[in-house]
Amino acid sequence: MQRSILALVVLLAVLLVLPFALDRYMLSVMILILYFAFVGQAWNVMMGFCGQLSLGHALYVGLGAYTSAALYQHFELIPWVGMIAAVLVCVAAASIIGWLAFRFGIGGTYFALLTIAFAEFTRIGFEHFDWVGGTAGFFLRVTQQSRMDVLNLRGDPIMFYYLALALAVAGFLLSAWLLRGRLGFYFRAIRDNEEAARAAGVNVFRYKMYAVQISGGMTALAGVFFAFYYNNLFPEQIFHISRSIEIILAPIIGGIGTLFGPVLGAAVLTLASEGINAALEALGHEIPGVKQILYGVALGLSIMFMPHGIWPGIARRLGFTRARDDSDA
Repeated sequence: MQRSILALVVLLAVLLVLPFALDRYMLSVMILILYFAFVGQAWNVMMGFCGQLSLGHALYVGLGAYTSAALYQHFELIPWVGMIAAVLVCVAAASIIGWLAFRFGIGGTYFALLTIAFAEFTRIGFEHFDWVGGTAGFFLRVTQQSRMDVLNLRGDPIMFYYLALALAVAGFLLSAWLLRGRLGFYFRAIRDNEEAARAAGVNVFRYKMYAVQISGGMTALAGVFFAFYYNNLFPEQIFHISRSIEIILAPIIGGIGTLFGPVLGAAVLTLASEGINAALEALGHEIPGVKQILYGVALGLSIMFMPHGIWPGIARRLGFTRARDDSDA
């Protein structure tokens, strides 16, 4: 435990000063890593802790992004107010999906298909929702970036780096608190054996709903960040299933159900993807879909050689966790 805490402190210290040693491109790469670390952590609460597979998590990113962006653009509400609204909208959406699934005994593969269905018909709905641009896209006002306006989330990439870092740290701490508390105990009991948990007196419906709601609410914050960082939203881009796949790959490859897994997975995948793109650009070649090819190869190798992810083995070798207690790390 002391080793892991010391490693966390050192890592955080490095991340706090890192932007001053990076150029603009590498800073954008680090922002992506932190973004995927946070959103992977949010998905991990639902799947890694509670065993509920969502393949449509882009739904919450999109709803969070559109909610906060529309309130800012149409009603001039600051993003921090929009953030609260986005979380409420996504928790409500997660509650609807969870109630429909868990009340009627939909689980496993069918639950995953239900999450895809909700993300897809929401995408179709937003493509015809002219108030937020429809298929033409929704664009936020971009003001002068020479000064940081934290209140309206307007500023240069360094501001967004620290916002992404704050999200990643908050997501990590919340996940650690959940994992080590009563909620985490019930989540893991449901994940490992739902029938045994029910027989032991755990209210399975309630705690699965909690997992879905917490995960959806966390992912909404990633959507708000996405909207104000990129300043443009397209339904085909943000709700597409490929966005959901990007979200889940980091925790799968890093280590489902662990705390460090989503962080390590996000770093490995993002750096590998950007490195391949940079190498191909230097050689003057362009391979369509190279990122998707990389993700497929990485996922296949992970399943074949490291079915529990990269992090559990590293954690044991570094003495951060016991051999049978990977979820602590």
